Amino acid sequence: MTAPVFVVEQLPSGPEFVLDGPEGRHAVSVKRLNPGEDVVLTDGQGRWAEGVVRAAEGKDRLVVTGLESVHDEPAPVPFITVVQALPKGDRGELAVETMTETGVDAIVPWQAARCITQWKGDRGLKSLAKWRSTAREAGKQSRRVRFPEVAGVMTTKQVTALLAAADFAGVLHEGRDSGSEPLATAELPAGGTIVLVVGPEGGVSPQELAAFAEAGAPAYRLGPSVLRTSTAGTAAAALLMGRTGRWS
Repeated sequence: MTAPVFVVEQLPSGPEFVLDGPEGRHAVSVKRLNPGEDVVLTDGQGRWAEGVVRAAEGKDRLVVTGLESVHDEPAPVPFITVVQALPKGDRGELAVETMTETGVDAIVPWQAARCITQWKGDRGLKSLAKWRSTAREAGKQSRRVRFPEVAGVMTTKQVTALLAAADFAGVLHEGRDSGSEPLATAELPAGGTIVLVVGPEGGVSPQELAAFAEAGAPAYRLGPSVLRTSTAGTAAAALLMGRTGRWS
């Protein structure tokens, strides 16, 4: 099993480092790590160092040694972004969690026309903070050292511009008679950026579909069954990871 991952503001400059605060408490009191066990420290942006526990002190101090070298993990190619329409309740955090575990590189909250949930004022800020916290925790849990970027909530106009700049863009759209091509057979780029749009529970509106298609993002389908908005992005990401060789 790979070593547990802990997030630090800055990677240590010397061979020994004291992990304290919430991360130290998690390592000592929750993970109950012991001397001799391996750990990974990361800034969540691709920089990481592997070390060995020398001592656990009190309830929230972990002394890590053997941190002689810091590594840089480059951004993966192709870079995969999922535009996620705002789901109801806590399904947004579920979508972020599973997409992070799958390997998505960036997540964009989208205020679609048919979204029941509205991110406005303090509620919107709190919801965005929850998504970002979920991505961070899921990144640690899945042993990633480069966590997905979670952007601020976007309008349809902003999403349209994002799609127009991508090397491959598409909208997940259900329905056997929608005329959409299977994502499983779509021609994908070897590098660059891939952007996929996941609509809300009520679906992507005809106006949004038209705007996205004009920007170079036609409709694609995953399969004969209809997935919930909280799971469609994860299923699509897994398909893309296999097809682009990122899971090879």
